[in-house]
Amino acid sequence: MLHLNSILLSSDNPKRLIQFYAKVLGRKSTSWGDDEWGGFDVGGFWLTIGPHDKVKGQSKEPERMIFNFETTEVPEEFQRIKDMGVEVIAEPYRPGEAPDMWIATFADPDGNYFQLMSPMGQDMSVN
Repeated sequence: MLHLNSILLSSDNPKRLIQFYAKVLGRKSTSWGDDEWGGFDVGGFWLTIGPHDKVKGQSKEPERMIFNFETTEVPEEFQRIKDMGVEVIAEPYRPGEAPDMWIATFADPDGNYFQLMSPMGQDMSVN
């Protein structure tokens, strides 16, 4: 049996991404070795950030892999992150195939997309 435990987000400027996600997540990263490797335990799943010699500049296909941060407060968290000056790709919306969910999409400084997402299977009505 396989268990997905982390994702490695590579960058030519990992320090900047580590600082960015520390603000988004509201916590300090765990560091490994030097300040170019860091990670965040996000609900038992690790977002790990580090350098890679073949990664340069902005993400060329940011839609290829989008990772989601789950929250019961998508509209509120969206506004908090938007107020930080983060690039908004999609304002909070309810997808037609799952009208009980909220999704909002941002881009990080490298152009990678990440989303805020309601917990799956829960009614997330907002008045």
